[in-house]
Amino acid sequence: MNPRLWAIAAGVALAVLIGMSLFTVEQTEQALVVRLGKPVDVEHNPGLHGKMPFVDTVIFYDTRLLPLEPPLEQIILGDQKRLEVQVYARYQVTDPLLFYQSVRTMEQARSQLTQIVSSALRRALGQVMLTALLSTERRAITDVVLQESIGKARALGITVADVRIRRADLPPETSQAIYDRMKSERQRQAKELRAQGFEWAQQIQSRADRDRTVILSEAQRQSLTTRGQGDAEANRIYAQAFGRDPKFFEFYRAMQTYRQALADSGPTVVLSPNSELLRYFGSGATRELRP
Repeated sequence: MNPRLWAIAAGVALAVLIGMSLFTVEQTEQALVVRLGKPVDVEHNPGLHGKMPFVDTVIFYDTRLLPLEPPLEQIILGDQKRLEVQVYARYQVTDPLLFYQSVRTMEQARSQLTQIVSSALRRALGQVMLTALLSTERRAITDVVLQESIGKARALGITVADVRIRRADLPPETSQAIYDRMKSERQRQAKELRAQGFEWAQQIQSRADRDRTVILSEAQRQSLTTRGQGDAEANRIYAQAFGRDPKFFEFYRAMQTYRQALADSGPTVVLSPNSELLRYFGSGATRELRP
């Protein structure tokens, strides 16, 4: 074989061997070196590192915070109310060797971490009331879930950085039942307010009718009093006029009687010729009133 070809083949083989003996760790990675299935080294520093070719395998793990979003689940609270809760968490692989020994793959790690967070959430929410999730106690509840998750995830080589409740809703059937109760309560209150308003209207109407009766009675009393006073004054004037000239007073009263008696009568009036009412028609007032 041509020595030149041998040199080229040797160079290629050496390059391949060198390439298989080196690996690069990025800024956002950490590497675990596994030799024939047994972890032998962990590289945290970024850069170029060596390994034994053919027998060493390098597994890379992300050093950044990773998201975990467990599915929506129903949880029974301390007041026996059902709640649909969904949380999210942030975690980080901090011990690659322990991580590899306990869970090996990221899929298995997410599955076990989901169970850890879900169990911690159920225990925490099982001791609180629904109103606690709607108040400032919500942060304290999530802190309890976070601390429990941190303690249990540490055995997997994982550090849980944060746990938050993304949503906490009542189940649709419970929401409808609560809506129906609220609607019934509002309808009951509306009926009570209408009944109370009708009662107030009746009271106001009764007071108005009573005041009207009192005002009319007082007005009638004052009218009768004033009319009586007027009649008395008229009688006094009549008496004074009669005392001064009795015949003229009789003539004036007769004229008033004619006007009142004959004003609404028909065109024909039948009276006796000797009637006292016709006294002034026959003789006139001249002789009667002559002094």
